[in-house]
Amino acid sequence: MRNMFANYLSEKAKKNKKIYFVVADISPAGNLKTFQKNFKGRFINVGVSEQAMIGISAGLALNKKIPFAYTIATFSLYRPFEMVRVDLCYQNLPVTVVGMGAGTIYSTLGGTHLTQEDISIARSLPNMKILAPCDPEELKQCLKYCINNKKGPIYLRIGKSGEPKLTKNAIEKWKFGKIRKLVNGQDICVLTYGPITKIAFEIKNSLEKKNKSTSIYSVHTLKPIDTKRLNQIEKKYKKIVVIEDHSEIGGLASICKENFVNKSKLITFSL
Repeated sequence: MRNMFANYLSEKAKKNKKIYFVVADISPAGNLKTFQKNFKGRFINVGVSEQAMIGISAGLALNKKIPFAYTIATFSLYRPFEMVRVDLCYQNLPVTVVGMGAGTIYSTLGGTHLTQEDISIARSLPNMKILAPCDPEELKQCLKYCINNKKGPIYLRIGKSGEPKLTKNAIEKWKFGKIRKLVNGQDICVLTYGPITKIAFEIKNSLEKKNKSTSIYSVHTLKPIDTKRLNQIEKKYKKIVVIEDHSEIGGLASICKENFVNKSKLITFSL
């Protein structure tokens, strides 16, 4: 995903001079390095100063620029939390805070790099929207939305690398704020988001061998949540499974429990 992220914005930045990267302690690689080389004045590396990353992004937004504040997820949201809350959310500024390698993706680096509460935290912030694409193609759609976003901050939760393309044959198109059906089935419904969506496809393939059909939905927009579609899903399926790389508190499992009337239908798997 991070390659798609850098490639897409590098390409769009050729024509859109308002696009800026503000990064914290990230060594530019691939097309991110190309962006730095080609648009030197629009690539700002603040080093280990995540609070400054958010403050500078806020200033850019106030000057009608399109800033992407980008680093590993724990350091894009947790460390500069006060600045995200006050500089961005309080002023309702159109800044995209990018959390790369969210969830347990960076687990090999220990607890300091785990991001399993980020959706819970971001959901609690006023004016904050949350996007969590399941593959590089959904990420591209999210980036289109972020570039054109004129009001309010966005927390964009992405993976790292090697994510498979899962939405090539999706039944429905991507639309901000709408739960998206990827695969149609009758017996079981799986609600998920982010790179862990690949597990939903593995489950689907396994259940097919037992003559069970599975629907898979991508809940790529976690705030605002598509409550209308959630209610339709609750009525349609006897069993609904939530799979997420996040704490069960405050994530999609909590969202479903908050909105479902019959919670006995719900099975949740949170890493």
